[in-house]
Amino acid sequence: YEIKECDWSSDVCSSDLGALMLYATGTQIEPLLEAFRKKYPFIKVEMPRATSEDVARKVVEEYSAGVFQVDAFELSTFGLVPLHAQGLLQPYVSPEQANYPDAAIGPARAWTGVRESYIGVGYNSAKIPAAEAPKTYDDLLDPRWKGRMALSGSDSSLSNLTGAMVLTKGADYVRKLGAQNIRAYQMTGRALANLVIAGEAPLALTIYSAHVEASKAQGAPIEWVAPGAVSVTDTGAVLAARAPHPHAAMLLIDFLLSKEAQLMYRALGYRSSHKEVATPEDGKLQKMFLANRP
Repeated sequence: YEIKECDWSSDVCSSDLGALMLYATGTQIEPLLEAFRKKYPFIKVEMPRATSEDVARKVVEEYSAGVFQVDAFELSTFGLVPLHAQGLLQPYVSPEQANYPDAAIGPARAWTGVRESYIGVGYNSAKIPAAEAPKTYDDLLDPRWKGRMALSGSDSSLSNLTGAMVLTKGADYVRKLGAQNIRAYQMTGRALANLVIAGEAPLALTIYSAHVEASKAQGAPIEWVAPGAVSVTDTGAVLAARAPHPHAAMLLIDFLLSKEAQLMYRALGYRSSHKEVATPEDGKLQKMFLANRP
């Protein structure tokens, strides 16, 4: 068994065409692949990484050129929507899907969510006491926060945040919030969370719960609040439409959906919809699937 990282710019990434090709967005899946290796030591895996948008673009280009090398994805559903629209994903049925609610399963069973994070409010706990931190969307309109808030300008983060606010509070609320002189940073939610931890942006609106949990586990001074309905950023386990190794790919997908793997995602800071892994706290959240659904 071998996990290889490939040059994303390469037209044909695989140096071993007998290997399972997984397209993923980050390093968080590596501990899960190590556990998968122990179960199936005879399966080789290659794993190039890029953003969801870059993965979607590359797959469209590959399929247009008749290059069918990808077997499976562990990818943000924000990037899966255009792939599904073009028929590049293969519906599948897994016995593990019985442990998931309908909301976690994509259209036409094209994917199943293996990890979730929620966009809410993050604040530096060393600079803002918990008793003073905003708890609701209305609290963000308090004059004390004028000029002290930040947000990420990335398309997925900002569109999900704005959508949640418009649908729950109305467009007039968003206009009022805009008058609070919020600083926009052209960076990812993870990078913005780091600014919150450093104290440069003591309060930020496009902060992912998973980033906060992972940072708090390392002792960072950051807290996360769901100010009301929160948009879900979920990542799906997916089978490619022309997967060269569909049976091996389904073994990986079944594993990622299993309770064992879901507990590993949870330990990494992500939330799970798996009925035996989700917590009562998760059940209290009002979740909204916005830019990551057709």
